[in-house]
Amino acid sequence: MSKRAKIMLSIIVILFAAALIWFGKKNRKNIIQYETEKPFKTSITKKTVATGKVIPLEEIEIKPQITGIIDKILLFEGDKVKKGDLIATVRVVPNEQSLISAKGRVNNIKLRLDNAAISYKRNKQLFDKGVIARSAYETVELTYNQAKQDLKNAQNDYQIIKKGFSGSGASANTNIIAQMSGTILEIPVKEGDQVIQSNNFNAGTTIASIADMSKMIFEGKVDESEVGKLINGAMIKVSIGAIEGVKFPAKLNFIAPKGTEEGGAVQFKIKADVTLNNNIFIRAGYSANADIILEEKDSILAIKEALLRFDRKTEEPYVEVRTAENRFKRRTLKLGTSDNVNVEVLEGVSEGDEIKVWNKVSKSDEENDEEND
Repeated sequence: MSKRAKIMLSIIVILFAAALIWFGKKNRKNIIQYETEKPFKTSITKKTVATGKVIPLEEIEIKPQITGIIDKILLFEGDKVKKGDLIATVRVVPNEQSLISAKGRVNNIKLRLDNAAISYKRNKQLFDKGVIARSAYETVELTYNQAKQDLKNAQNDYQIIKKGFSGSGASANTNIIAQMSGTILEIPVKEGDQVIQSNNFNAGTTIASIADMSKMIFEGKVDESEVGKLINGAMIKVSIGAIEGVKFPAKLNFIAPKGTEEGGAVQFKIKADVTLNNNIFIRAGYSANADIILEEKDSILAIKEALLRFDRKTEEPYVEVRTAENRFKRRTLKLGTSDNVNVEVLEGVSEGDEIKVWNKVSKSDEENDEEND
């Protein structure tokens, strides 16, 4: 064999070997090896999170009984008080028009009383002589007594407008006292501020707000899709943003019968009594989240949610189950409770089935798999 023929033969052998290697790699590339996982028995807890805040169960606002000027503030925000403790005093600034009106009412009632006294004396003499009946006498006597009481009330009203207290010496309406035991949360006024009493037309000026910090509640909102699964009396766990690593147990005590629309979604207010830790001080208004268990199931058949696929047309969930070496068959599933990691399987697979773990393949490969299965 000539030298040239040997060279040509060597080239052909090399090319043939390269072709075999190329086809071998191509064939191996087309064979995709899938791992499998089996359904398993587990427990699934479905939860939701309600966003809200922690507030005192009892909180009241202290308002003055009379309009005036803050004379002295004796306590400060954060101070603990007992019911009846003096918080501040109000100095009354008489309204000139009201003062004149009250004085005129006193004078008018004095005139009415004078006339009633004259009538009473005259009719008493007639009654004592047997000239008039007892009923007539008693009517005149009642008018006289009523006039005396009206004068006393008018004089007290006059003194209140003028000095802030009645002539009897009572001055409670100028003293701002605590209506309950607790902690002063806020004093939004300062000495010298004008304050207004509450009435049917005006809410009045808040001088202080007091709350019992030993009894706190969580107040939050849940979505309409979840409110139907809540049960009064259920235990929840409250996490407070300002207190890391601690969850406070709480008992659900209120679920609103009516929702409110917020941002296109209907929300329902909930409340829960929070069990406090004596070593941790919780401030009113802390933002908080509540973990609420909506559904809990034990010893159920489940698979990982990552194994699920959904039909493009029907959107039904399915998995692929191994039938032979590297061969799989689609199974449509009926699903139950999910915790977003595992999902309950009601129908479609059994505990011993081997379910395909989907690899990262191209879109065309995935479509071919669906068509073949």
